[in-house]
Amino acid sequence: MQLYKSRGFGEYFQDTFAFLKQNGKHLFKHFFVINGIFLLILVVIGYFFSKFYTDVLFGGIMNGSTSAIDDYLNQNSGLFIFLIFVFIIVGLVAAVISYSFIPIYLKLYHQHDGKNFTATDIINAYKANIGKIFIFLLCSIVVFIPVAISAGILVFVLAITIIGILGWPLVIGAVSLFYQGTLIEYLDGKRGIWNSFGHSWSMMSSKFWAAIACVGLFYFMSYIAQNVIALIPYIFGMVNMFTDLETNTMQDPMSVQKTMTVMMIAIFLLTFLVSSILNVIVQLNQGVVYYSLKEDNENINTKSDIDLIGSGE
Repeated sequence: MQLYKSRGFGEYFQDTFAFLKQNGKHLFKHFFVINGIFLLILVVIGYFFSKFYTDVLFGGIMNGSTSAIDDYLNQNSGLFIFLIFVFIIVGLVAAVISYSFIPIYLKLYHQHDGKNFTATDIINAYKANIGKIFIFLLCSIVVFIPVAISAGILVFVLAITIIGILGWPLVIGAVSLFYQGTLIEYLDGKRGIWNSFGHSWSMMSSKFWAAIACVGLFYFMSYIAQNVIALIPYIFGMVNMFTDLETNTMQDPMSVQKTMTVMMIAIFLLTFLVSSILNVIVQLNQGVVYYSLKEDNENINTKSDIDLIGSGE
């Protein structure tokens, strides 16, 4: 599938799903290969946090203790601080690598005219662009201040009415497409970081409403899907817990605590996995939209076709 292709609102959706159908296996395989170790560490740490929440907080309530959290933190303060520190560091690294995965993947996809590249090629691309990714991260923090103020004011204005709240995904879509487009542009190597920010905004403005509406709707669908899927283990866990309460009538609080532990861990693991997959899909949609906007404004694919015709004469 061509990335540089002029598209309309409906084609943004169609080609995103078409890309997933054609290349989804290759895409997610390499996403988990590149990000797997970081995701695994986060899952393990998340497991301990979930277990802490259910064993200490809920277990203390079941046993009639009001100081369970204070007692646990006093006894394991060093371990708890260490886990929080590791979680923050690994989380930041994982977030940066995960966020830059789609721009790097799509760049290689275009260069190789398809999915004819390996995890080694992706890792080499990360190594070659590590400086740019770091610069993008620092500059994004600076740019985020005025962007956050503007988006916050707009969200507040929209929140005045219920109908206005429905416009929140458009604000999220605009901000996310602006940043994703900037990283794609910067990794392309033709512009500096500040010019990339400006060019990203210029590309968005050319088909502003169609672009941000598509990205915003993908965010909204992702949010709904993630919450619906997370409800499944929660519902089963609550049903099982109330069944235990009815049969045991609180005679065995440990069985209720065990149910809560299993439920919390299941919700965390499922939500984490689904969130990772949906984030890739949302970012892929942003990539499809942005490459389409570049084709509309720069005629990259059209120029390539003309060059090929000229070389054959």
